Amino acid sequence: MAMSAKHKEALAQGRREASAIKKYLGALGRRRPGRPVTPESLKKRVADLSGRLSSEQDALRAVELRQQIIEAEKTLAEADTAASVDELEKGFVEHAASYSDRKRISYAAWRQSGVPAQVLKKAGVRR
Repeated sequence: MAMSAKHKEALAQGRREASAIKKYLGALGRRRPGRPVTPESLKKRVADLSGRLSSEQDALRAVELRQQIIEAEKTLAEADTAASVDELEKGFVEHAASYSDRKRISYAAWRQSGVPAQVLKKAGVRR
């Protein structure tokens, strides 16, 4: 039995909503407490570490500095390719209310999943 165009659109809408919400929740899981790490701060860190490396006399400390530079550059490369949390938040805000209604997900469940109250308010998800 063939699906109607309306049914196909409803399925597509559900996939879009689920995808946006899943990406945002995934990004929340990667957040770390404290000051956010930005590409600019990572570039500054690499430059600082490189400067310290050029004047380092201790061979063992120089190896540690090189490793820190490698890790900072890797994080910088990942930050450049990953979508920003702000963009993912916009997708969540756009779809969360209808997704919550359809799936019967409560405000408390979102909060326990780490979604900030102000984001739920912007999305129109009520207590």
